Formats: sequence, structure tokens, C-alpha cells
Amino acid sequence: MQPTIVDVPTPDGTADAYLLRPDSGGPFPGVLLFMDAFGLRPRLAEMAATMADRGYVVLVPNLFHRAGPAAPVDTSALADESRRLELFGRLGPLMAALTPDVVARDTAAYLDFLAAQPDVAPGPAAITGYCMGGTNALRAIEAHPDRIAAVAAFHAGHVVSDAPDSPHRGLGAVTGELYFGHADQDASMTAEQIATLEQALDAAGVTYRSEVYRGARHGYTQADTPMYDEQATERHWAALFDLLDRTFPG
Repeated sequence: MQPTIVDVPTPDGTADAYLLRPDSGGPFPGVLLFMDAFGLRPRLAEMAATMADRGYVVLVPNLFHRAGPAAPVDTSALADESRRLELFGRLGPLMAALTPDVVARDTAAYLDFLAAQPDVAPGPAAITGYCMGGTNALRAIEAHPDRIAAVAAFHAGHVVSDAPDSPHRGLGAVTGELYFGHADQDASMTAEQIATLEQALDAAGVTYRSEVYRGARHGYTQADTPMYDEQATERHWAALFDLLDRTFPG
């Protein structure tokens, strides 16, 4: 299944995106897939196709659209420390630019675009996010609790920090269900931070599951990176479809 490349209008310009849909029938629930820092590429199209095969219309927006259309990223650089540092030196400012206000504005535009598709069922959507995409998916449901029924965040980093706008501090707005699939070996989301997140979720009364994938590294779902873990990825698919199928029964 090949993605359709679409242009999504946002308040700050046009976002290029992948759109994948089941072959026939409908209407289908709408799902946003929030990318990791390495952007739109075949691996994300492949993951979105897996979801479309299960009966979802999936939009994968270029979260870095303010910097221009998605450009190829050489993920093999992750295996070399010097090249890795150079890569994140370039990507760091793009990630930092995704402030809570920016994420809220963009998410509204993505949801509007998805809802306007003729084969998308009315009602709230869901989001699945990876790495920074998981963190921004949490920000998105905090900003639009009435439009997002569920969020799954896999190997999400920096969900807990000392910043006043840390994502874990906005959970009181969430009415949908959350799932977190944490990497066991993740300096950006330590065991202490996971415990803090779970305490905040409990205090906010949010329905959630928070699981640690033992032995998995940050980025475990991305088959085009050295961090890929096939067993953890299969577990991720089971958890994701369990959440989506319960959120959108039938």
C-alpha cells in the first residue's frame, strides 16, 4: 500500500503528509500518526499501511513543516557517535520549536483535515506517536480532549521534566484513554520519570496503561534504525490495536 502525499493547511503554512486508507468500504475511524525526529520516510508509511489494513484512515503529518517539506534523514548515522551528534545538532532546534502552543495549533489543523475526508467516520480521532511524536501526542490530547479519544505513546522521551509546561503537568484536561510503551533503556524517560508520570496520571484520574518493554532501547519500533527490536515492536502493535479497537468498536 503506497501513501498518498497530501498538503494540509495549517495556521503557519502547509504541512506535507502521508495519507493511507483501507482499500474500500467505510466510513473508518481517523488516526493521526505523529512521527519521530527522523521525519516522513518509508518506515512510517509502512507502519501507517499496517494500520490502514486494520480499518483506519491514517494521516502522518510532517511535524517539522515550518522548516520546509520533509527531507531524507540518514538514520545509519545513529550507529556512529560523531555523526549522531551532528544529526541531533540539526534536528534539536526543530524539535524545540514544537512548543505546546504550536502543537495545539497544528493538531487542530490535522484533525480538521482528517475529519474532512469522505471515508472518515464522524467523531473523535486517536493518535499514535513515536519518540518525540509520543510526547507531542500527549500535548495534543491535553489541548483537544474533546476531539481525541485515545493516545498511544511509544518510547516517548521527556514526558516528565522540571519545566512548568512539562507534558505530565497538563493531564487534568485529559478525558480519553492513554497508553505508554516505555523503553527499558531510555535516558530520556528514566524509571524515576516513569514513576512520576504514573503518579500524575493517578492523581488526574486518567484511564491509562503504562508498561516498560524490558530490554528495548529508545526507538525500538523503527526498523530503519539500529535501535529496532522486533519483539518489542510486535508487542507495540498488539497494544496499539487493543487500544484502537476498544476505542472504535466495530
